[in-house]
Amino acid sequence: MRQMILLGCMLFLSSYSPPKTGKGEKPNFIIILTDDQGYQDLGSFGSPRIKTPHLDRMAAEGMKFSSFYAQTVCGPSRAALMTGCYPLRNARNDDGQAPHPKLSLSEVTIAEVLKPAGYATGMIGKWDLAGHSQEQFNADLLPWNQGFDYSFFTPTSNDNQVHLLRNKVLVERQADMSTLTERYTDEALAFIEKNKQQPFFLYLAHTMPHVKLAASARFKGKSEGGLYGDVVEEIDYHVGRILSALKDKGLDSNTYVVFISDNGPWWIKGKDAGHAEPLRGAKTSAWEGGSRVPAIIRAPGRVPAGTTSDLIVATIDLLPTLAKLAAAPLPTDRVIDGLDITDVVHGDSNTLQRPYFYYQHQELRAVRMGKWKLHLPNHPDSKSIIYTTWPAHIAPEDRVMILQPVLYDMEKDIAESMDVSKENPKVVAELLKEAAWAIKDIGDYDHRGRNARPLGAEPYFTPNDLFPTKK
Repeated sequence: MRQMILLGCMLFLSSYSPPKTGKGEKPNFIIILTDDQGYQDLGSFGSPRIKTPHLDRMAAEGMKFSSFYAQTVCGPSRAALMTGCYPLRNARNDDGQAPHPKLSLSEVTIAEVLKPAGYATGMIGKWDLAGHSQEQFNADLLPWNQGFDYSFFTPTSNDNQVHLLRNKVLVERQADMSTLTERYTDEALAFIEKNKQQPFFLYLAHTMPHVKLAASARFKGKSEGGLYGDVVEEIDYHVGRILSALKDKGLDSNTYVVFISDNGPWWIKGKDAGHAEPLRGAKTSAWEGGSRVPAIIRAPGRVPAGTTSDLIVATIDLLPTLAKLAAAPLPTDRVIDGLDITDVVHGDSNTLQRPYFYYQHQELRAVRMGKWKLHLPNHPDSKSIIYTTWPAHIAPEDRVMILQPVLYDMEKDIAESMDVSKENPKVVAELLKEAAWAIKDIGDYDHRGRNARPLGAEPYFTPNDLFPTKK
């Protein structure tokens, strides 16, 4: 199976068939990524208190994915999305120990795949691939060196403050966080207007609902879901603005809009955290609640309306899929882990055979194939954040030390509550073989895989005072 997947990537160009455009046009792409939004935190995914009419309409007009996977925390999730690879495979300009990668310039991003195919590329919102700090980051690794023509962004998370840059100019320090969702959307709409006459790729990565939460006066105190709900409902409203703009500009039928979250809810933040029910676990964990996220893809006339797919798909699949739709070649000098899912997105296929690997930072923690998910034994390390810092971010009952493989039937037991490994020894053996392949090829806690790219490829931090400040 492994050779078949890799061969499929190598044969991309020869197997290309025109996408469903009807006009021979290259489609536009918009990826909207939220931060720490839980699996349940959309009306269309079962939220009992948070109202998201625009995203619910987007789901009704497109396809929901009920088994869509990101990564367990912010930075690795963005690296996987941008490169189509498991984060442990990526080249980094650090030693690989930090939980948030400094993505090497030798990596090829979605933007770098699409630009040669004639796409304008824009990045708006949270970057988090050049250092996990608002004050210190590697300026060489910011969006303009990773394929983006235009950027309006903040370097990383909004834990305490947010600085904003437009391209290479620092335009604002300590921005009012309650304005961010609207400002990002205004920038997105301006980018769409400027590039409406050519194919474009827009990556809109919202800062929230990552904590610190902040909502504008129009939304604050309005949601039954508290401040967290206010923030999500404000994001929903502004997604509606983007969808309306696409219709008004005649771009609706030629634009794929993808809505996803970067990981599960930040449980430790209490009432300011989201919800992953009926999944177990939360952000930082290998339980489903850590990386299974709400996902919607909409493209009228191309993606069948009102459909739901339970196939195992992931952020790593977006790069090869968008490349296929754009008739843009993939890099052939490296392994790409993601699969082309255009047939799934278009409703032409309801099958997808693949193993999916759950990495918690450097450690391979689980593997899923079809309905089966196998948790692997832990490798306790007194110095690793996986066993020191991260357990505090999930509920006490989910801080489980796994000593023997544990198997769950995800069709019958989505909450991962009943181990069925003894009843299914052949399934366990097969999934252990898949895990052994991943450990050898991608890597694990104690070594780099044979097809992982190098670490330490570029110089370290550059002070952010190199940026001119807008007067």
